[in-house]
Amino acid sequence: MHSIAIRQIDTSLKNRLRFEAARQGCSMEKQARRILRSALGTMPAVNALATQHTRLANRIHARFAAAGGVDLPAAPRSIARPPAKF
Repeated sequence: MHSIAIRQIDTSLKNRLRFEAARQGCSMEKQARRILRSALGTMPAVNALATQHTRLANRIHARFAAAGGVDLPAAPRSIARPPAKF
């Protein structure tokens, strides 16, 4: 497990965290971990981003599939220009 230190937290935010931790009967650190897990989930960020893109692609596909889809011509390919010389 890794540790992090969070600096420059507003006093009101720290008091709210302390109050919520006391209400839940746990330490401020444990409550902060709960909040982070809830906000970020258990999925790693890279997988979460890939999942978001997949969901978006699936929603776009579903929207246009009902209309019969869209056929686009293949983009012409050419040889890349040589890099600039400085």
